[in-house]
Amino acid sequence: MRAAALLGLSMATAIGVAPAVAHVLAELPSDLRVTVYRAPYRGSGSIDLDELNGFALVTETRLVHLPAGVSRMRFEGVADGIEPASALVIGLPGRVIEKNRDARLLSPAALVAAAVGKTLELLRTNRKTGKTERIAGSILSDNDGVVFKTAEGLEALRCSGLPETFSFEPAVDLSARPALSVEVQSPSAVTTQVSLSYLARGFDWAADYTATLSADGRHLDLGAWVTLANSNGVSFPAAHVQVVAGRVNREDGEVDPIDVGGPILAQCWPRGSTSDQPMILVTAGYRFKKGDAIPVAAMMSAPRLQEVVVTGARQVQQEQLGDLKLYRVPERTMLASRQSKQVRLMDRFGIPVSTVYSADITGAASGTTPAHRLLRTRNTAQNHLGLPLPSGSVAVFAPHGAERLLEHETGLRDIAVNEAVEIDLGESADVQVSAQHEQSHLDSAHASALALLPGVTLRSVKLDDVQRVEVSNARAAEIQFELTVELSEGARLVRADHAVGTKNGRPTFRFQVPANQTVALRYQTQGFRDGILRTP
Repeated sequence: MRAAALLGLSMATAIGVAPAVAHVLAELPSDLRVTVYRAPYRGSGSIDLDELNGFALVTETRLVHLPAGVSRMRFEGVADGIEPASALVIGLPGRVIEKNRDARLLSPAALVAAAVGKTLELLRTNRKTGKTERIAGSILSDNDGVVFKTAEGLEALRCSGLPETFSFEPAVDLSARPALSVEVQSPSAVTTQVSLSYLARGFDWAADYTATLSADGRHLDLGAWVTLANSNGVSFPAAHVQVVAGRVNREDGEVDPIDVGGPILAQCWPRGSTSDQPMILVTAGYRFKKGDAIPVAAMMSAPRLQEVVVTGARQVQQEQLGDLKLYRVPERTMLASRQSKQVRLMDRFGIPVSTVYSADITGAASGTTPAHRLLRTRNTAQNHLGLPLPSGSVAVFAPHGAERLLEHETGLRDIAVNEAVEIDLGESADVQVSAQHEQSHLDSAHASALALLPGVTLRSVKLDDVQRVEVSNARAAEIQFELTVELSEGARLVRADHAVGTKNGRPTFRFQVPANQTVALRYQTQGFRDGILRTP
C-alpha cells in the first residue's frame, strides 16, 4: 500500500499535477499607519471632496496562521484603490509567488456569476402548502437572465410561477470587502505577525486657514486645520495618521474599480409574453419593482463624503522628510470610509502684516481695472510664524463692531520658512488703475532680415512703446502701491519717470498714492516687431 501511494505521488509529480493550495484568511489589523499624500497636480485651495486624486501609503500589522506548503492568503478590508504591484509583505517565512487584487465584492450578482458551472440547490416554495422543495442543479448562464439545469432539464429562474431562490453551499470564494490575496510557499507551519504595506488611491488632504485681521489692519491671527479625506469604502480605525506636503512625482496608472454588482435578471420568455419587462430582483443594495427604470447612479455611484470635524487640544507635529515636510497627528484617529475630518494644525497670534495694493499689466495694455489688495508678512519666528505652511485655502475675517465677518476667501501656496507670505484679499473698488498706450515708434534704420524661403523674408524692426499708467486712490488714507509690468518676449524697459525694481524677474514700480489723489507713471519699452516680407 505504501509503495502504491509513493508510486501515485511520483506519477502525479511526473505529469505536473499541482499540489493542493490551502486558503488562509489573515486576521484583522492589530495596528494601522496611514500616510496621506496630496494630489500631485492640485494647486492651492481646498480639496474636491467628489474627486480625490491624492493617494496614501497604508501599513497594516496582521497575524497569520500558515500551513506548510503553498497557500493563498487573503488580506480582507484593504482600501478599494489598492495598487497590487506596490504591495509589500514583510515577515513571511517563505517566498511570495503571486499577488492579486480581488475587485469583486460579495453581492447577489457576483454570487450568481461566481456560481456558474457549480453544483448548488434550487429552493422552490409551494404557495398553497408552504412546503419548500430542494432541487439539485447547476447554473449554466447568468447572461440576460439566470438559466440553470436540473434532472428535469433546463429552466430559467422565476419562470415556474413559484417563488424560487438558490442555496449557495458551499460558499464561493467571495469577500464582502475588498481583498488582496497573496500566494506564498512556506517551508513549515507557522503563526506569525506580518506587515502589509501598499499604495492606494482615493485620498487627499489640504490645509484650511482662518485669518482674523485686527481693527487697525496691522496684525493677523492665523489658525489652521488639516482636512483629511478618504473616498474608499473601507475605514481605518485607530490609525497613526500623517500627511506629507510637497509635490511627489507620481506615475498616472489606472486601478480597476471595485465591482459592486449589477442586477440579477429573471427572463421568462418564451414562457411569458414578448411585451413583459424583465423582473429585476436586486441591484447593488437598491430594490426596484417590475417595470421601474434603473438610474445609472444607483449601480455605479458611491455615497458622497460626509464632513466630520474633530477638535482636540493637541496639534499636528511637523517633521522633515527629505526635502518634503511631514505633519504627524499625535494621537490615533479614525480615517472613516467616505468621510473627511479635520485635526488642528496650528495657532499663531499677533502676526505683523502690511497692506499693499497691486496691479499687473502688459507692456502695451489699455483700459481701467481695479487694483488687488494684498496682506504681506514674512514667515519668520520674529513675526510669530517660522514654520512651513502647507498649501490650502484661507478665509479672511475682519472685525465689524462686535462681529467678525468674512471678507475674502483665497488660496495659499506652499510657503517655506523665511519666505514672503502674501494673502490676496481680492479687488478693491477704491483703487483704480488706468493704462493708456501713448505712442509707438518704428526704427527702420535698425531693421534686420532673415531669408526663410525663396521670395519669403522675415523682417524685424526695432519698436519703441511709451505707456502711461494712472493710479487713483479714493480711500481716506495714503496707500502703498506696486505695479508689475509683463513685457513681451525680447522686450526691455529702457526709461521711466519712477524708480523701478524687480519682482519674480519682472520690472516693478513701488510708490505711495496719497488719499483721494491720482499718481501718473510713464515708462518706455523697446523691442522688435516681426513681419513677413514677400518678393516676386
